[in-house]
Amino acid sequence: MVTRREVLIGAGVAGLSAAFGVAAAAKSGKSEAALRWAPYAKTFAIDGAASFGFIYSEDAEAVRKELAVQRACGLGAVLTTAAPQGRFWLDDAAYARAKQTVQRWNAIAAEHPEHLYIVRSAADLSLERRGPRTGVILGFQGTEALGEDVARIKEFRELGLRVVQLTHNRRNLVGDGCMEPGNAGLSNYGHQMVEALEENRLVVDLAHGAARTISEGIAACRKPMLISHTGCRALADLPRNVHDSELRAMAERGGVAGIIFWPYLRTDTQPMAIDVIRHIEHAIDVCGEDHVGIGTDGGIAPAERTPEFERDNREFMKGMVEDGIFEKGRPADLYIFIPDLNMANRFEVLAAMLARRGHSDARIAKILGGNFARVMSEVWG
Repeated sequence: MVTRREVLIGAGVAGLSAAFGVAAAAKSGKSEAALRWAPYAKTFAIDGAASFGFIYSEDAEAVRKELAVQRACGLGAVLTTAAPQGRFWLDDAAYARAKQTVQRWNAIAAEHPEHLYIVRSAADLSLERRGPRTGVILGFQGTEALGEDVARIKEFRELGLRVVQLTHNRRNLVGDGCMEPGNAGLSNYGHQMVEALEENRLVVDLAHGAARTISEGIAACRKPMLISHTGCRALADLPRNVHDSELRAMAERGGVAGIIFWPYLRTDTQPMAIDVIRHIEHAIDVCGEDHVGIGTDGGIAPAERTPEFERDNREFMKGMVEDGIFEKGRPADLYIFIPDLNMANRFEVLAAMLARRGHSDARIAKILGGNFARVMSEVWG
């Protein structure tokens, strides 16, 4: 049986709202939610790692509530995880499960065409195509569902898959994830995988990779790549973050790194919006404004911080420490979202904060989604 923690760790849904309920307004961040950035309505914002909780639920009321939040968030598109959800998925049914999930996303979008659409081309990353909806960019967090058959890439692309992350936290046939102590890097098969993904016009994502997997993956790519949700290791020396050398190498190939909203932004206390900004600004200083984005690794809906939620969150964090995701000694009430950005329009609020710090509207638009759109458009053709 899959636990709630496994779902959250693997799918990148983060924000316990996906498993424990959602709210149109959160108990924290209300004053910040009033912040406005005038160009936001004309900006195609992309969250490089996010999801809707209703993919795990058949509750019609939950779907209705979350779609209402989707309208409020103002996002143009989200890169969301279709498979393999962080588990080993090395059995014969992995391929079928991944195919079923991709097909389910297509069915959900067809059922709610006034709210969602599946992003398949560069033309879909536009305000004209979007309208009041949110685009769903389907991705894999790990190549396990492809097994040893790169020919499956073409089939999944035809179903709507557009981004493939090479590894999750663990080791797979392609390379080592960030939680593997061996740091073995990209395998021979991993090089074949990168080549096949690019031949089929899918974006390579190096998030969650071990340091060698990321650096060797960058070197193997001939097209721009993503590190969709990460932090800067110079500010928080943790395995899920990337070194400045990796940021520079990524930028030289035209890639983009999305700044995550998880507690990887600090090594001590709970990260807040200022920590997100610190990592964004550091990344800009290292690799330039054309190579930085946002990948929250959270749910679209803000978390409703009820007593039940707080209790469940502590249990969740306890399990994360036991699994080695977070080190011992961190506060028991850490959150895998940013408390003062715990609102539906978090991208607009963050944009307003960046504007107050002197960042230009053009730079902010790139960070909010323009850079991701550039990479995806170039690779997809």
